[in-house]
Amino acid sequence: MDFDPALLRAFVAIKETDSFTRAAERLHLSQSAISHQIRRLEEQAGTTLLVRTTRRLTLTEDGEDFLRHAEHVLRAQDALSRRFETSSVSGTVRFGVPENFIGDGLPPLLTRFARQFPAVRLDVTVGTYLDLRAQVDADGLDLAVVMTLPGSQAGGTVLRETRFVWAAAQSFDFTGEAPLPLAFAPAPCMHRQVAVEALASSTVDWRVAFTSPSQQGLRAAVLAGLAVTALPLGDLEPGMVVIDGQYGLPPLLDADFRLIWSITGKTPAANTFGQLLVEMSESSSI
Repeated sequence: MDFDPALLRAFVAIKETDSFTRAAERLHLSQSAISHQIRRLEEQAGTTLLVRTTRRLTLTEDGEDFLRHAEHVLRAQDALSRRFETSSVSGTVRFGVPENFIGDGLPPLLTRFARQFPAVRLDVTVGTYLDLRAQVDADGLDLAVVMTLPGSQAGGTVLRETRFVWAAAQSFDFTGEAPLPLAFAPAPCMHRQVAVEALASSTVDWRVAFTSPSQQGLRAAVLAGLAVTALPLGDLEPGMVVIDGQYGLPPLLDADFRLIWSITGKTPAANTFGQLLVEMSESSSI
């Protein structure tokens, strides 16, 4: 049996407002019209869904079950409508993102946005935190995800919180007879900055044993047992372990990923993309 979505919306509106009158106002209908819709719905369902007295509305047992299914159907229908809705949003969105924020959730977000807003050209730049911030400041990007440290005047919207940790391979073997080997990207690099500033207040004897501008190169060195590195907790890969506190290593800073904007970046297209990114981060999808 196919239920008319208009009847389902009337039923859900009555339950949410606890009133035929308020439900009618919400749906821009007369009270007699919405009463007629509920009678039609109950005839289709073949059962009583609502019990109305002078003081209150009560769902029957069948009504409670029917409500769950009706809400599910309407959510699915609304999602389908949004997916294929013709949008007036157009233009270009210049978006920057660090390599370690891409993860599993960002590609589906980019695909979803491209399908939902086909008139928008999405230009994505993958770079380092510092380079992305510089591009936003220079108006080379509309918006970007960057990492910020405690005490920085970062602004923007927090998408995800994290903390830095010392990481090594599970097989890493260090006797302490030589300086502790470390792996860093060349300066300027936030990971390197966080680590070196922490080490400056410690008594650890260390040396830079491996340098690479590529995060994959650094991870390969760590997994090979050649060196220790500092990275956000979420960047740990299989085969790596956190070694905070070992070998005299000092604690590292907390940090967060933020969405920042250029001065002229808040166009309708960029605003729409940024809102979608924030919503997905709040639902832990990215």
